[in-house]
Amino acid sequence: MPRIILIDREGKELTAEAKVGDSVLEFAHNNNYDIEGVCEGCMACSTCHVIIDPNWYSKLPPPSEDEEDMLDLTFGLTRTSRLGCQVMIVEEMDGLRITLPSKTRNMILD
Repeated sequence: MPRIILIDREGKELTAEAKVGDSVLEFAHNNNYDIEGVCEGCMACSTCHVIIDPNWYSKLPPPSEDEEDMLDLTFGLTRTSRLGCQVMIVEEMDGLRITLPSKTRNMILD
């Protein structure tokens, strides 16, 4: 099982094993990390916005056009931003570093 490093909103590094086939959002929820995912992973919001470490970003499949459209609605968009519901865990992701943005934008409540 690959080990994923998540940096929370306070800058604390948390490391846990991830199940291959889960999304980054599912990984975060399974490990009680503070990430919303209001739409439960159907790409209808941007509350699962994560920032992929630049050394890893190019190793991931590129975001779809639909994902890029949803990313445009995020708070704190970066060049390596992704939706956690769209990044699927594979064995080769051992050591993947993900940072949670300082805030999220919940369009349903905002």
